[in-house]
Amino acid sequence: MTEQTAARPEVSRRRLPGVNPVYVLVVALLLAIFIMNPAFGEPTGYMNFLKRVAALAILSGGALYVIVSGGFDLSVGSTMTLTLTVIGSSMLASNDPNSTYWIIPLMLGIGLVVGLINGLVVSYLKVPSLIATLGMMITLNGVAFMWSGGAPRGYLPDTFRFFGRFNISDVPLIGILPVAVICLVVFGTILWWGMHRTNYGRMLHAIGDNPQAARLAGVPVQRVRISAFVVSALTAVLAGVILGGRGGVSVDIGSGYELQAITAAVIGGAQLLGGRGSVPATIAGALALEAIFTLLNLIGLAQPVRLVVQGLILIGAVALATYQRKRAGR
Repeated sequence: MTEQTAARPEVSRRRLPGVNPVYVLVVALLLAIFIMNPAFGEPTGYMNFLKRVAALAILSGGALYVIVSGGFDLSVGSTMTLTLTVIGSSMLASNDPNSTYWIIPLMLGIGLVVGLINGLVVSYLKVPSLIATLGMMITLNGVAFMWSGGAPRGYLPDTFRFFGRFNISDVPLIGILPVAVICLVVFGTILWWGMHRTNYGRMLHAIGDNPQAARLAGVPVQRVRISAFVVSALTAVLAGVILGGRGGVSVDIGSGYELQAITAAVIGGAQLLGGRGSVPATIAGALALEAIFTLLNLIGLAQPVRLVVQGLILIGAVALATYQRKRAGR
């Protein structure tokens, strides 16, 4: 009887729901921003913050699919550059607003092809995802520079920039609601549902945790991995549309976003060696990363400090993931 009584607190402690530290981190960072800049507490302040982070959050949520499956996608930044700067701006050079409605599907089609190639090379040619997507990144950047001649052609009309720039005004309680935030909620929900509420998401986690065991259990490992790269590439295009709508186009618009997406996933608790990851936590990781950048700007630190912070986070994440795998005997 005494043993059972002593065991009960232990059991109840184990059953207590854990809170991902990233949510606490986001709240702490946002409070710090508010203390340093009280205007951040106004609807315009925090809505503009969400507007800035929308593209990275969507991109990170898609990149998480590849990370959970045990891989990396370093080509997402160059996919954004190619589809937006080259396909989008050059074909919209005539500045016809109506062309937006067929250019975006075309950009998604290009992203689909990029994701398929990445997935096929990794799954069937057995090239490590780091090398395969690095090669794709270099290739796409080269194509973008050759096609654009080092400078984007034309500019994006208002119908295209609507997704990243337009704000819905006179919204009760919050005043303004950026369309980019609506896109974040919609696509974030879709990514969450696919990862956490479908058999497909369970297969992704199984492959990342132990691909051999997943294969023996009947999981179509190659097809699931290919689809993960497709999801990552498509979200890169969507993020590019929002980013281009907010800031226009340039030949390096997607530069560095591949590492920011991985960093956001890491902050959200994703395991870089695969098998673990949460879409809501990754989106929160993107919020935390943008909040860190905002704080660094408020403090007055130079731009290169961002790279130092990202690098330290990634090094720490890799070291932690390796240590955890060794402890688990895998």
